[in-house]
Amino acid sequence: MKLRMIIVLTALLALLFANGATAASPGQRLRVGVTLHPYYSFVANIVGDLAEVVPLIKPGFNSHAYKPQPDDIKRIMDLDVLVLNGIGHDEFAFEILEASQMKGKIPLIYANEGVSLIPIAGTGAGAKVVNPHTFISITASIQQIYNISCSLGRLDPAHQKSYRSNARNYVRKLRKMKAFYMEKLADLPNIDFRCATIHGGYDYLLQEFGLQVTVVIEPSHGLKPTASQLATTIDKIRDLDVNVIFTEMNFPDKYVDTIHRETGIRIRYLSHLTSGNYTADDFENGLRANIEALTAALIESRSN
Repeated sequence: MKLRMIIVLTALLALLFANGATAASPGQRLRVGVTLHPYYSFVANIVGDLAEVVPLIKPGFNSHAYKPQPDDIKRIMDLDVLVLNGIGHDEFAFEILEASQMKGKIPLIYANEGVSLIPIAGTGAGAKVVNPHTFISITASIQQIYNISCSLGRLDPAHQKSYRSNARNYVRKLRKMKAFYMEKLADLPNIDFRCATIHGGYDYLLQEFGLQVTVVIEPSHGLKPTASQLATTIDKIRDLDVNVIFTEMNFPDKYVDTIHRETGIRIRYLSHLTSGNYTADDFENGLRANIEALTAALIESRSN
């Protein structure tokens, strides 16, 4: 009986270590998986060269319509931990976890744990759908950076102080960016600024500047409006005296051009920050471009 118990306990301990539920082994770098481009930048700035950052899937994917590939399944089996959005923007990751039978075997870091969430603007029928685009905002991103840093520190205690220090330095850069653009707007009087957006993905960024979406063009994310819906939207934009339309960078559909042609309202371009190459400064550069477009629209609106 004692021999059987020893065998069982030994097997359980071996399984625990194999599942990566313990801290990183001394001298061994963590392999930190990420699901989205902003999380690559977050983790890369937190860990520096103390850990390896591994995108779960290759660049150039549509996160809302992605289907797991065999390479993704192989890749996840070689990770020590996975950083997730976890509130609707990387559902493909849970499919990969299921397909690879790694669910429950790899530590998961939910970046949005404790982050204040808001519903997607323009959601029909009074429904409140959580907006998963929390990273299109400095304040919400800072919360996520600290969440990730603390979780990685628990998994890798040997580098906990470095992770925390790197996170603080990165956050300081982001706060300086926000302060720079807020200073540009400081002397503007109160503006009755009204904007339309292609979909409800930019709510967190607008909220950060005390703004809200007046009109959402798509009936729901990724769903093109019908001709009658488009006509209704054009009428609403005119009636509500909308100042600017924010559309997605490289957005291919022509109905934004139709709205612009019918209303004459200016178009500004924003990025979802979930495309392009995985780099440490990709998030910072993309967010700066978004805030530049937003502040320019506010200043131009006041001038007009």
